[in-house]
Amino acid sequence: SSGINAEYGGPWWICREVDKLLNMGAYTDFVQSRLVQAQYWHDPLDEEKYRKKSRFIGEINQEGTIRPEYKTNLLKLANLTLIKFTKDSMVTPRESEWFGFYKPGQDKELMTLQENPALWDEDRLGLRQLSEEGRLEFLAVEGDHLQVPEKVWLDEIIPRLKD
Repeated sequence: SSGINAEYGGPWWICREVDKLLNMGAYTDFVQSRLVQAQYWHDPLDEEKYRKKSRFIGEINQEGTIRPEYKTNLLKLANLTLIKFTKDSMVTPRESEWFGFYKPGQDKELMTLQENPALWDEDRLGLRQLSEEGRLEFLAVEGDHLQVPEKVWLDEIIPRLKD
C-alpha cells in the first residue's frame, strides 16, 4: 500500500507503525475521523474502497463524487507550482506530489498525471487546463519531505509568488 514511508529507528519510526495501522483499517469511519494520515491514504490495491471511504484526498482529487466547484476554484489560481522532493521519505510514491500514482490494481508501476484519465483526460481538477494555459509548473527539489533549502526558496519559490 502507499502511505507514509520512513525508516525504523530514525525520527520517523512511528510512521512505520502508523503505516501498519492504516493497512489494517484506514477506511473505517473510526480511523478516518481520528487519524489525519488516514485521510491521505490511497491504497492502490483497493481502489473501490478508497473511492467510497476516503474522507479527504479521494474527495478533493475528484475520485468519487464530482464537485465542479473544486475545479472552478483551482482555476482561479494565477499559477500552480507542484513541488516533488527527490528524496522524500514520507510520501509514497513520490510522484504523487506531482499527481502521479501507481497504475490501477498494483503498487509497482507508476503513471504520471498526464497518463491519468480522470485527472488529465477528463480534467476533473482543471490541471490540464492550467497546463495548457501555462499556469502549471513542476518543480523538483533535492531533499527530504518539506526540507526546502534557502536558495531554493529565494531562487525558485518566492519569484513564483509575485504575480
